[in-house]
Amino acid sequence: MGKQAAPRRLDETEASAYAHALKTSPRKLNLVAQAIRGKAASAALNELAFNRRRIARDVRKVLQAAIANAENNHQLDVDRLYVKEATVGRAFSLGRFHVRGRGRISPIEKYFANLLVVVRERAPEERAAEADEGAADAKAAGAGKKPKAKAKAGGKEKA
Repeated sequence: MGKQAAPRRLDETEASAYAHALKTSPRKLNLVAQAIRGKAASAALNELAFNRRRIARDVRKVLQAAIANAENNHQLDVDRLYVKEATVGRAFSLGRFHVRGRGRISPIEKYFANLLVVVRERAPEERAAEADEGAADAKAAGAGKKPKAKAKAGGKEKA
């Protein structure tokens, strides 16, 4: 008879990819993951391509896998994807030692981390609302206008 399939943990408009045992500490990996959270998938790929940290290459591969899963397995539109989650967790650590003077040793921990990237398809109305908010923010910032010069105190004013 067999077991029933487990229910899908993600929403219908979501896809994910997981990397186990990346050779870096979770703290360092989280700095890179933080840079892509909430961004459009194409912008996040671009950000990771030019990031100087070594682990950014592995994060980029996981993000590309999540995008491929969304396109091939769940038939989502690649142009409307954004990074919903980039979760970092601790995997394990290798215990090593460093030889010190006078016959002593010091412990060294070599950390490994896990990474889960979830991409979600943005609804068309969400995208339009965000574009409107961006335009309003630019207008509020002055849209590139220079501030007016202030009159000097006690100085002569031009008539």
